[in-house]
Amino acid sequence: MSAAKQQLPLMEHFYTLQGEGRYTGQAAYFIRLAGCDVGCVWCDVKESWDATKHPMVDEDEIVQYVLDAKAKIAVITGGEPLMHDLTTLTMKLQSHGIRTHIETSGSSVLSGSIDWICLSPKKFKAPLDEVVARAHELKIVVYHSSDFAWAESYAQKVPDDCQLYLQPEWGKSSEMNPLIIEYIKNHPKWSLSLQTHKFLDIP
Repeated sequence: MSAAKQQLPLMEHFYTLQGEGRYTGQAAYFIRLAGCDVGCVWCDVKESWDATKHPMVDEDEIVQYVLDAKAKIAVITGGEPLMHDLTTLTMKLQSHGIRTHIETSGSSVLSGSIDWICLSPKKFKAPLDEVVARAHELKIVVYHSSDFAWAESYAQKVPDDCQLYLQPEWGKSSEMNPLIIEYIKNHPKWSLSLQTHKFLDIP
C-alpha cells in the first residue's frame, strides 16, 4: 500500500465518554475523519464535510494518539468515515487490543475490520444493503413524526440481534422527546438514545 493511502484527513481527535447508543457512558477515543457526501441539513459538524480543509495525518500517528490515552475503544466517526479505506487503520488498532467502532450512515462501501457498527441511515443518501446487513446498532435520528415509520422500515432490514435506538435531533428534542417516549412504550423493541455528552458539556 502506498504511503498516501496510509494517511487520512483528520478533523479532530479526543478521548471522552461515548455519548450515544449502546456504549453510552464508556470511555472511548474519537477519531473524526473529514469528508461527507450525505449532507444532513441538521448536521452539527458541517465543518467536517470538506476533507480538503483538514490535514492529512499518518495512520500510525492516529493510532499513537489512542495508545497514549490508553483507550480500549476507538470510535471512527465523521463526516462519513466510510468514504475512506479503513482497512489498515482498523487492523493497526486491533493489533494493540483496541476495539474498533464506527458511526456511519452506511452510504459508502464498508471497509476495515470493525468490532461494532453503529448504523445511522439518512434520508439524504440511502445506506448500502451490505452495511445494513452487518449493523450491530441501528440509531435513527428523529426529526419529524414521519421518521417512526421510516425507522421501522430499517428495523426490518438489520440483523435480528441488532440493537434499535431512537434519538431525538438535538434542536427538536423538546418536540420529539414526548413522541419518542410514547412510541417506545408501544414498541418496546426500541430504546431511547440521548446525546448525553451535550448535557454533560463534554466533547
